[in-house]
Amino acid sequence: MYTLIHRDKHSSARRGRLQTAHGTVELPAFMPVGTLGTVKGVEIGQLQQTGAEMILGNTYHLSLRPGEDVVRDLGGLHQFFGWQGPILTDSGGFQIFSLAKLMRLDEEEAVFRSHVDGSTIHLSPERAIKIQETLGSDIAMVLDHVVALPNERKVLEEAMLRSVRWAKRCKQTADGRQQTADSDVYQQIFAIVQGGLDADLRRQCAEMLAELNFPGYAIGGLSVGETPQEMYDTIDVTVPHLPVDKPRYLMGVGTPLDILNGIERGIDLFDCVMPTRNGRNAMAFTDAGPIKIRNAKYQRDDRPLEETCSCPACQRSRGYLRHLFMADEMLGPILLTIHNLTYYQRLMAGARQAIEEDRFLEFKNRHEKTTCCH
Repeated sequence: MYTLIHRDKHSSARRGRLQTAHGTVELPAFMPVGTLGTVKGVEIGQLQQTGAEMILGNTYHLSLRPGEDVVRDLGGLHQFFGWQGPILTDSGGFQIFSLAKLMRLDEEEAVFRSHVDGSTIHLSPERAIKIQETLGSDIAMVLDHVVALPNERKVLEEAMLRSVRWAKRCKQTADGRQQTADSDVYQQIFAIVQGGLDADLRRQCAEMLAELNFPGYAIGGLSVGETPQEMYDTIDVTVPHLPVDKPRYLMGVGTPLDILNGIERGIDLFDCVMPTRNGRNAMAFTDAGPIKIRNAKYQRDDRPLEETCSCPACQRSRGYLRHLFMADEMLGPILLTIHNLTYYQRLMAGARQAIEEDRFLEFKNRHEKTTCCH
């Protein structure tokens, strides 16, 4: 259930709240990515300390390893992860794009050749919902058809219309199972708007999905080859056609700057591997700009990454953190990952407060003037 708390007076930014079966998420929010049941390099207790309230898992990957039945037998996704807060599971639609060389697709389903053992995996809309119900996530995504950008309009239209048809099948499956005795998991289903960079296709898709009255709506198929401005333009033409009383999720995005631009345009929820991946590769986000900690100039730098950050990484010097990476010690990637996740959550908390005080654009502009977002 979504509650709109406040609209910024000078932008489309929204301060909201999302209630799930495993707790409340303050919006706008950023979800750390835990594709395979773990946010890479971070133990659950450390993850909680970053301020994260909801995390993301992946239907396709968890169905391969360890298998949804194994997760169920080990107590469900929350017990398996060790995370008692809300969890969103992606449906596997992105893998239709990212694993295209291992996949064939028709109207009924996508068929993958496992990248793990070469076995055949059938993923239909009905199967995607069944897996997510078995996993026990709080929010399940419909199965959609993601294609590369840029692309021909015919390809975009076919993928968009298929995504709508698949969304209907997902909703019918979820609604039907909720009426049976074997389904006691309260799970919200979010639809996904497709249509590439074509404004008319995005509008059509949003309007058709809005008529189906899903609990939430995502904008998918972005951050797959387009420019940042093309992504912002696509958000601009899509958001006005989404219900105002439902949460809006921009999938797989992104940089701090992309997130702030999304919030300005009315987006509530984000996820991306950027803070964890960059942390593992020795790059730290800070309010003064990115720090590439392997740089020789940090060898004798006794300052923390950020004076105002209380994360474990900022309790040590830049010189020490550089040493960890240069010595190939695993603690280096762990500490920078924790720092980056803390930075993202601090950014979101600041955005929420700024919206409440009708100064979001000032907040966004202040962050844009640094190089932290690139």
